[in-house]
Amino acid sequence: MIRSFFSRYIDCPVLGDLVAETAKYAFPRRYEARNLEEALMSVPDLETVKYRVIKRTDYYEIREVEPYFIAETTMPGQAGFDFNGASQSFNVLAAYLFGKNTASEQMEMTTPVYTRKVQPSGEKMDMTTPVITKRSPEQDKWQMSFVMPSKYGSNLPVPKDSSVSIKEVPGKIVAVTAFSGFVTDEDVKRREAKLRNALHSDGQFRVKEDASVEVAQFNPPFTLPFTRRNEIALEVERKAE
Repeated sequence: MIRSFFSRYIDCPVLGDLVAETAKYAFPRRYEARNLEEALMSVPDLETVKYRVIKRTDYYEIREVEPYFIAETTMPGQAGFDFNGASQSFNVLAAYLFGKNTASEQMEMTTPVYTRKVQPSGEKMDMTTPVITKRSPEQDKWQMSFVMPSKYGSNLPVPKDSSVSIKEVPGKIVAVTAFSGFVTDEDVKRREAKLRNALHSDGQFRVKEDASVEVAQFNPPFTLPFTRRNEIALEVERKAE
């Protein structure tokens, strides 16, 4: 029944690859929990972006994130979390990951999928991963991206679909807070405002002037809402001493 439901939104070949790949990781991984909501969250034990926690509070943590590569595509419409638009972009990226590339190579899944707003002036990024969705206030568009397996480095297969691009995300420091459930545009706005407000009173870090919100989603679409792990992130910098 679950597979039948999602097959309306995700291409059947892609869905089959997705199920087969995630089935390899039957035992979920859990993060350190600050509350009951986080304690119920779990994510597939897949490769993820590397980072180290340099500060932890009751609401958020500060992470130093290593560089990574992504495959990226621009989403249709003007909403970052419209189910149909997100599914279409997911299909495009998953097809690249599962063999629609010049090497016809099927790559391993990683986590998370990112959704992120683009800088108004147009953002310049080095190659990175994973799945990211970002929005340009000028163009009112979002982009979705998948994090690429680290073993490829910059030597990733070239996408056959011209709507997919490969980029590198540089290392950075981010403030992150986690939440469960399915993500909506209104939810992102509310949680971004709450995180920005919480960071106002941080004595060590402040939100970078040009920081745009980034949303990470760690679970397959058929995961129960209360066990899903999502994260909101804002790039920060150390305050001058």
